[in-house]
Amino acid sequence: MAERRSPAAAFAGRFAAASEGGALRLAELPFLTHVDLRVDPASPAARDLGDVLGVPLPVEPCTAVTAGDVTVAWLGPDEWLVVAPAGHRHELLVKALGDRHGSVVDVSAQRTTLLVGGPRARDLLAHGCALDLHPRVFGPGRCAQTLLARAQVVLLPRPDDFLVLVRSSFAAYLSEWLLDAATEYLR
Repeated sequence: MAERRSPAAAFAGRFAAASEGGALRLAELPFLTHVDLRVDPASPAARDLGDVLGVPLPVEPCTAVTAGDVTVAWLGPDEWLVVAPAGHRHELLVKALGDRHGSVVDVSAQRTTLLVGGPRARDLLAHGCALDLHPRVFGPGRCAQTLLARAQVVLLPRPDDFLVLVRSSFAAYLSEWLLDAATEYLR
């Protein structure tokens, strides 16, 4: 059987080397579970999905909620992305939706998750992102679908770092870009 390999596996050593100075922390968080939810936010089905996740689905645009190690990010008026540890049982969400109108789709193979942390993380991301990344504007509890270095990403700020969810086909490109943009912060 073939060994599973993450989209940015080849960058692990370079990410570790770039993280040594303390100004930045770069890493791939491979094989996280990503589940796309589509449902009417006012429906009982949305409430049931929130019950399974342990948090209600956020209805305010560009927000995210976290319960334990599960984050639910608002992607649109009737769409959310669940980010959870590898092996998260998305079939519980399928069961909660039942035969009601909506969808629960495991999209884990579509994206990988890059971690950008450290005191210069916002500066690094600002090189390629037009969003105002100041913590008063874009801190924990927020999310955005945006461009980073011309690659479409979902950006999730956390208290100490950012999760950058990027399509698998752009993972190598964005990894190279992050390493290049990080050069000025490395000792």
